[in-house]
Amino acid sequence: MSDPTPPRPETDAPDDAEQRLSRMTRRAFLTGGGAALLGFGAWEWIRTRPNEAGVRWPLRNGLRFDENLSRAAFRDGKLAPTFAKDRVRPLKVNGNVGLGGSVDPSTWMMTVVGLAGASAPRTFSLADIQALPRVEMTTELKCIEGWSVVVTWAGARLSDFVARYGPQTDTAYVGLKTPDARYYVGLDHDSAMHPQTLLCYEMNGAPLTGPHGAPLRLVTPTKYGIKHLKRIGTLTFTNDRPADYWAERGYDWYAGH
Repeated sequence: MSDPTPPRPETDAPDDAEQRLSRMTRRAFLTGGGAALLGFGAWEWIRTRPNEAGVRWPLRNGLRFDENLSRAAFRDGKLAPTFAKDRVRPLKVNGNVGLGGSVDPSTWMMTVVGLAGASAPRTFSLADIQALPRVEMTTELKCIEGWSVVVTWAGARLSDFVARYGPQTDTAYVGLKTPDARYYVGLDHDSAMHPQTLLCYEMNGAPLTGPHGAPLRLVTPTKYGIKHLKRIGTLTFTNDRPADYWAERGYDWYAGH
């Protein structure tokens, strides 16, 4: 007697499979369409909100939340990583706002507003800055655009400048501008006094060049490169939060990483 024929597995009829595929396709379409409509509605709502400091206020609140997280993580003694000099690479020129025209380092002056005992702004030459203790560090410059490069910087700590000359009061902020005031940044007091925040006059073993901010620029490696103002013209100690070029264009004022 022969073995019985094994049962054949049940399969969907072609019509059943097509109907199920159709239901799945409709469900995916409805889900995707609903998500797209929800996203479009949310964007339309954001787009119609009033501006606050250059961007719609819901986006500004998001940036403010990021700032609060960065501030909470910041510590005076927490240093940005340093690197061996064999990791150094050339720094590309990126951004030239405020760098119009040439500057003679021998006649350049930095104007400082808000110093102790000064009824008017005071000026400092490059030699005055170079007379302060020289600090050299090899750190990573991180651009808000997503690239980074290791650079060796040399200059004077902003905190050493403050220790010698001192602001009028224990001010909350430091503002910096290029000589033509076209580019400007603001720093909170703790970031300005961080031991790696430099008034920088050398890069990769040589004096700064014009496109990189000669004769003096700001370097602050706990911040993105948008804060590293090139060619300092004016430095102000203030209790009013300073204007910031990129914060006015929708970026985070604090710009820490």
